Parts: sequence; C-alpha cells; structure tokens
Amino acid sequence: MKKARWNGTVIAESDETIQIEGNHYFPPSAIKKEFFKPSDLHSNCPWKGVASYYDLEVDGKTNKDAAWYYPEASELAKNIKGYVAFWKGVTVQ
Repeated sequence: MKKARWNGTVIAESDETIQIEGNHYFPPSAIKKEFFKPSDLHSNCPWKGVASYYDLEVDGKTNKDAAWYYPEASELAKNIKGYVAFWKGVTVQ
C-alpha cells in the first residue's frame, strides 16, 4: 500500500498506483479530497497532455501546486487520466 504524506498527514493511499517517470499516480478515489484545493496552474507534457494542479491544505498550512493530474490525458497516457501525483515535499512510501 503506497501512502502520500505531507505535513505529517496521509493525503492519499492506494495499492493501485501507477508509476511513471519515478512518480506514483494515485487513483482519484484514493485521495483525501478535504486536503485538495483546485489551483489555476496548468502545464504541458509533450506525451501526457495538459496537467492541472491542486494546492494541499493541511493543519492551516498550504503547499501550492503540490499535486497534479491529467483531466484529459493523451492517448499514450490514458491509463493515468484523473490520477494524482505529487512533488514539493510530499513523500510517497
């Protein structure tokens, strides 16, 4: 079971993550939605498509744009459509 933690709190957990380029992508049902707030940031991956981001809010602290997902993944990345990955100090173990 993989768990994503930030600020001492488990924010996602699943035994069905998909690992791509060193990142674990968690199914949408595996994230604890109360910690995720939509961000205005978007970025483009040449082979996965346009990523959208979430800010994380845990115990009054915010980690801006610390999670991303592909709401409309490309054909090559359709298996991670909607799945969420992390960076900026979020640990996955």
